[in-house]
Amino acid sequence: MEEGRYRAFVSYSHRNARWGRRIHRALETYRIPKKLIGGATARGMVPPRLSPIFRDREELSAGDDLSQQVRDALADSEALVVLCSPHARASMWVAKEIETFRALHPYRPILAALIEGEPDEAFPSALFDGREPVAADFRKGKDGKRLATLKLVAGLTGLGLDALVQRDAQRQFRRVIAITLGAGIAVLVMAALLVMALRAQAEAERQRAEAEGLVEYMLTDLRDRLKGVGRLDVMTAVNERAMGYYGKQGDLSGLPENSLNRRARILHAMGEDDEKRGDLGKALAKFTEAHRTTAAVLAQKPNDADAIFAHAQSEYWVGYGRYLRNETAQAKSHWQQYGQHARALTKIAPKDVRSHQELGYAEGNLCSAAQEVPHDPPEALRACQVALDSMQRVLEGKPTDLSARLDVANRHAWLADAFKLSGNLEAALEHRMAQEDLARKLVREHPSDARVSDLWVRTEMEAARIFALKADTPACQSRRASAEVTRRKLAQLDPNNIEWIRMQKKINQLCTEKERENRASQIAPT
Repeated sequence: MEEGRYRAFVSYSHRNARWGRRIHRALETYRIPKKLIGGATARGMVPPRLSPIFRDREELSAGDDLSQQVRDALADSEALVVLCSPHARASMWVAKEIETFRALHPYRPILAALIEGEPDEAFPSALFDGREPVAADFRKGKDGKRLATLKLVAGLTGLGLDALVQRDAQRQFRRVIAITLGAGIAVLVMAALLVMALRAQAEAERQRAEAEGLVEYMLTDLRDRLKGVGRLDVMTAVNERAMGYYGKQGDLSGLPENSLNRRARILHAMGEDDEKRGDLGKALAKFTEAHRTTAAVLAQKPNDADAIFAHAQSEYWVGYGRYLRNETAQAKSHWQQYGQHARALTKIAPKDVRSHQELGYAEGNLCSAAQEVPHDPPEALRACQVALDSMQRVLEGKPTDLSARLDVANRHAWLADAFKLSGNLEAALEHRMAQEDLARKLVREHPSDARVSDLWVRTEMEAARIFALKADTPACQSRRASAEVTRRKLAQLDPNNIEWIRMQKKINQLCTEKERENRASQIAPT
């Protein structure tokens, strides 16, 4: 059989252009099964593909005959595929293409593809040659797109439809297997990637936990030890190192609440160190920044004990910064907020030592504020007694804890000051002596701890002031000398500690007539 330039010519009404494009593409992209390629049929040798296939893409001009391009394509086509529909039946141009092809190639196949309507209203009259044509039925519920396409392929190649259907089924099966296998591989790959991602996340979490653990160590055990040796410079370096870790985390809003609260604690520590150097401006700035952070966390978790505790610390430190700047009213406002948070903790966790410790700190702050001008001796006595009772309860829960023992000693000091303010020197001296007994025991047990030495200096200085008020000069001078010896040792540990530098001037004023008169003027009349 003589071969033409085109495997087929697709004839259709241009009102069915969408179907024309679809069937043209289906035929041109169809690949003959490998085992059928090269075989001899009534249509000749079976090709690997059916391309090229001609499809007229333009509307015919309003003439009464086919264009030369269409005639040439019909002459060069090995078969004619007619897309049958009511529009095709009514098209004079489809009829002309059928008639022309049949005249040019009386023995070449004309294949019908039924796309719309019933056969008697869809087949062009010119298609009949004495018998009804067999059509590939693309309509819904009939052959369907795939089988109808295979029917056209069979008509164009001369291959048996059964062979094509069988090979196509095998191809589809292999394709399904390939897709299934590919999907399985993809699932395995995704699973492997997920495992890797989870491991990477777990590793990141592990590293974060280690880093957070190190920061926690810096804020607790290491800081306590550095306080014990009185090294502000080393504490500052440690705090800056810890803050550097959070600086590398980028956007702080992505950090968990525990990390944000821990960062606030670093700011508290750095502010405390700034205060000890005498830089109250820097100290208050750090306390305020920490306050904003813990307030935001508390707003998200208003009933969470850890969030309440963290913000209570910020309230204390901001109040402390204001107190040191002689802004007593503002300091008292923050400390009252601190007290409310402490009482909230005792309600949430009444058996928790931390709750009572915070209440002791909060009432101690209010005790200090009540002793500032304008004096409020009754409030000072009330708050100081509650603070002492709370800290003694804490000490009962951990009797060997150094911080708890220091806290109880300091609460005796505050209560002594409250009694002195109210004019009760005997009660004031009683609590100073109780403080001195506790401090003496701590000095014996921790002779190299700067916190204990600092407590001893302050205890002896305040005891000396009471003895001066009682006109007991020998006892006053004895305490003054003891304070001076220990203060010198502290100054040698850290020459930059402003508090220990200022202590010298205060010690020099002890046991003098002027100092006694100044202190006596601050005592409320009895």
